[in-house]
Amino acid sequence: MDYVLVGAGVGIVVVLLGVLALLRRRSSDARASKRAHEEAQEREPPVEIGETYEFGVTEFTDHHSGERVAVGKVEGFVVFTEDVPGSVSEGDVIRAKVLSFNRGETSADASFVGTA
Repeated sequence: MDYVLVGAGVGIVVVLLGVLALLRRRSSDARASKRAHEEAQEREPPVEIGETYEFGVTEFTDHHSGERVAVGKVEGFVVFTEDVPGSVSEGDVIRAKVLSFNRGETSADASFVGTA
């Protein structure tokens, strides 16, 4: 009977240590994300309004326009691209013309020009 109590106690400790490790990892990820955002606010955008750039689509999301937009990066700088055809998938390389920057110039909005 004592073995059962000891085993249960050890099991509880293992579970608690796992939860603490998970919480610590999430906190570390949040700090890294915040640091990257702050660094992005301090640098000049690597893209210019009116210019066309090629980049890979990393994901699709609903941006502030309410429409499906492609998300990609140019030198680590996030570009949200609208008017992307439904035939374009994650991983495809597209060309997009930069239309504007968001407040703080940490990302840009662009319009689809074509596939690469």
